[in-house]
Amino acid sequence: MAGYKMKLISLTKKPGQTFGFYLRAEHGEEGHLIRCLEMGGPAELAGMKDGDRILRVNGMFVDGLPHSEVVDIVRKSGASVTFQILDEASYKQAKAQGATLSGPQSTPVANGVARHAPKPKLCYLVKHLSGYGFSLRSVKGQEGFLMKEVIPGGAAHTGGVNINDRLLEINGENVEDCTNHEVMDKIKQLQQAGSSLMFLLVDEETDKYYKNKHMKIGAWLATTKYLPHKPRIINMLKGSDGYGFILKEEAKQTGHIIQDIDRGSPAEKAGLKKMDRLVAVDGKEVDSCSHEQVVDRIRQSGNKCCFLVVDKDTDQMYKKAKVSPTLFYEEMMNSISPPSYTEAINFPAPVRPSTPVKEKEEELKPKLYKIEKTSAGFGFHLNSIQGVCGHYFKEVVNGGAADRTGLEDDDILVEVNGVNVEQRSHEEVVEMIHRSGSSLELLVTTKSVYDKLKAKGVATTCTLLKETYVQVHSADTPETSMEKKLKEARPETPTEPARERTSSSSSEDSVDERL
Repeated sequence: MAGYKMKLISLTKKPGQTFGFYLRAEHGEEGHLIRCLEMGGPAELAGMKDGDRILRVNGMFVDGLPHSEVVDIVRKSGASVTFQILDEASYKQAKAQGATLSGPQSTPVANGVARHAPKPKLCYLVKHLSGYGFSLRSVKGQEGFLMKEVIPGGAAHTGGVNINDRLLEINGENVEDCTNHEVMDKIKQLQQAGSSLMFLLVDEETDKYYKNKHMKIGAWLATTKYLPHKPRIINMLKGSDGYGFILKEEAKQTGHIIQDIDRGSPAEKAGLKKMDRLVAVDGKEVDSCSHEQVVDRIRQSGNKCCFLVVDKDTDQMYKKAKVSPTLFYEEMMNSISPPSYTEAINFPAPVRPSTPVKEKEEELKPKLYKIEKTSAGFGFHLNSIQGVCGHYFKEVVNGGAADRTGLEDDDILVEVNGVNVEQRSHEEVVEMIHRSGSSLELLVTTKSVYDKLKAKGVATTCTLLKETYVQVHSADTPETSMEKKLKEARPETPTEPARERTSSSSSEDSVDERL
C-alpha cells in the first residue's frame, strides 16, 4: 500500500455511551464506511471523517469480511477498540489500481500524528531444566506485573524477555487485571500442561507511548522478531506442468495442507514442504476459505503466486499466542522490498492436476435456488434502495444455507416461490419470504445478466433456464456439483401485473450499525 497513509485510531467509550459513529455498508460503495459522526463524540475527536473506510479492527484485516462480522468484532472489543482506516479518496484510488490493502502498510498515523510506533513483543519461552528463568512482581501504584530477575542464558532471556518488561498476556489471554496469585496459578497450570509459554510483553518506553495515546495494546500490534519459529514466504512463478503439489483440506486437521510435492517441481524448488499449512495467498488469509475458493484464488494469481506457509511447530507456536502468522508477513513486508519476478526462476504454476482455465462467455440465464431454512435462518439480508425498483442480496452468511446454494452478494432477486417481485415493495417481499416457512424457492440472476436481459427486452423467467438447473442444498447437506440438469421444468408462473411501488425506507437500514 505504498503511497497511501492509513490512520491508526484508538477509541474509548464510557459505560452506556457509543463510539460516536455509524458503520455502514452501502449499495454501490465498497468497504465498511464511517457515517453520521456525532459532533464532539470519541470518533470525531480522534480524527475520523465521513466516508473513511475501516480496513482493520484491533489489527485484524476486515475489508473483505461481511459487514455483520465487522460489526460483531467491534462490539466484542468492549469499551476500547483500535481501527486502521483509509480516507475515501485513497480507498477508491487503491481499489481502482488493484492495490493489496491487506499487504504492506504505510507509516501508521495515530490520531493524525504520523510516526513509527514502537511495538510490544511476543516472546516464546521453552522451559529449561532449571525452569523458565524469571520472576514476577507487582509494584505499588503501577499497573500489572513486571519481569524481575531474568537469568542470563535462561529460557526467558533466550526468548527476548528483559527486566522491567510488563506482562500483558499469557498464551493469548490478558492478565493485566489478574491478581499475583491468579497469574502464578495460571503459569503453574500451563507448566503442567506443557513445556512452553507465550508472553505478550511491553517495555517501559512502548508502554508509555500507548498510554499517552489512550490506546489498547494487543498482540495484533506486536513484533514477531523474538519468536524462534518463522513462517515462510514462498514466491513462485508458474511452470508448464503446474506448481507440482496437491492441496488438501484434511478432516482431522484445520486449514489447507500441502501434500505430494513432485521432485524437481517449482514447488519443491521454492521451498514448499509436505504438511506445510497454507495461511495466505498473495497476502490474503485463506483460513476461512473453502478448498475450492483457495484453489480458485491460486489459479487467479496468473503467472506468479506468493504463499505464506507454516510448518507444524510454527503453527502450534502462533496458535498458542492466538494470533495469525500473517502478523509475521505484514512485518516482513513493511521492512523489505517485495521480491522481483523478472528473474527466470523455476517457480510454480496451477495446483495439480493442471487444468487450463478457459474464459467462459456469460450465459444470459437466471438461476433457481431452493433453500432449506436452518436454525440460523436462510443466511442472507435482502436490500433495496428507496425509489429504485428491484431487490438484491447482501451479507450472504459464510457457510449459511444461502451461501451453500451459491447465492452471492449483489445477486438480483426476480421471483419468490414463483411470484415475480421486481415491482414489489421491500416490505412486501420480506413478508413473502417470512410466510414461506422453512423452504424457499428463489429465481435469481447476477446484476450483469439482469441488465443485459433488460437491454434486450427479455423478461427474466424460469423459461430461460432450459436445461440449466441449480441444485440447492440445505446447510447440513454436503455440497456436490452446483449445476445439474433440470429433470422436469417447473411451469412458469404468470408474472403478476406490475404495481406501483410504495414508498419504503432503504433496506440498507439492516446494515446501518451505530457503534
